[in-house]
Amino acid sequence: MTMNATGGRRRPPTIHDVAREAGVSRGTVSRVLNGGHYVSPSAQEAVNAAIRKTGYVVNRHARSLITGRSDSVGFLLTEPQERFFEDPNFNVLLRGCTQALAAHDIPLLLMLAGTPDERRRIMRYITAGHVDGVLLVSSHSGDPVTDELRDAGVPLVACGKPIGQASKVSYVAADDRDGARDMVRHLLSLGRRRVGTVTGPLDTPGGVERLAGYREILTEEGIAVDERLIASGDYSRAGGEAAAAQLLGRAPDLDAVFVASDLMAQGVLTALNRAGRRVPQDVAVGGFDDSPAALTARPELTTVRQPWDRISAEMVRVLLAQISGEDPAAVILPTELVIRGSA
Repeated sequence: MTMNATGGRRRPPTIHDVAREAGVSRGTVSRVLNGGHYVSPSAQEAVNAAIRKTGYVVNRHARSLITGRSDSVGFLLTEPQERFFEDPNFNVLLRGCTQALAAHDIPLLLMLAGTPDERRRIMRYITAGHVDGVLLVSSHSGDPVTDELRDAGVPLVACGKPIGQASKVSYVAADDRDGARDMVRHLLSLGRRRVGTVTGPLDTPGGVERLAGYREILTEEGIAVDERLIASGDYSRAGGEAAAAQLLGRAPDLDAVFVASDLMAQGVLTALNRAGRRVPQDVAVGGFDDSPAALTARPELTTVRQPWDRISAEMVRVLLAQISGEDPAAVILPTELVIRGSA
């Protein structure tokens, strides 16, 4: 502990010390700390210099008593805990949101609510005012979390277009349908005609939209949609492997597979290898996300890149605007086809 000249404990610098050092009023310092409204550039510069010199740190607890805000945001994942550690997309999104909020000096709290009991505990915590808003990730159709947060008046931004609630809830999403269309179009351009798909969960926006894109391109190209070539997955590696085994059993002549996530595509590659099918010679495989799983797959995956940095930055921007009183907003970002060795 730093000591003063008499050997006692040095008190931490206060807002009064900053005001004295900057040569401005305490009210001016307060306005700078709360966004800089109605403060001249010269005064703001003087206050910021004084903060650096004195080492002043905002007392968040004291400020929250005045503003009624917690100055923190929740990152709520409505999936089992093991999914957070298995699926690399969640970690990429969490890191991006953390960095975007750090620019505003706002901490991000990770919340996992994969069971009803966890959901109830988390909802009590959120609605008690411990966070100013929520970044909601992987919400399934029928999951009550979105409705509960909205009804409680908690500012909310979903990652992905909420099924049936798009007009009521802010969201940021990649263009899942267009990305799927690009991938299936690419597989067809390789001369493949028995193109199967492993879907994401069909109670999630990504699962629904990516399957719709698959169907649309086949229809546009005059290829009948064969339901035997569609298998459901759950965004896990094991789910992709099981779905690929189903496809091979129902349609052994398939020559390409569009898989709705890179992690599931790794499982598909395992199943194809076990069945003696070469990739891409016998079966071309395309994934979705351009997550780290795409680069660790063998061969490396042709995939659809989601702009995770932009998604996380936009989620934070929209949430902070909503916390400040703005209306709900929707942002849809373009995807990009990335061609590698699997197709």
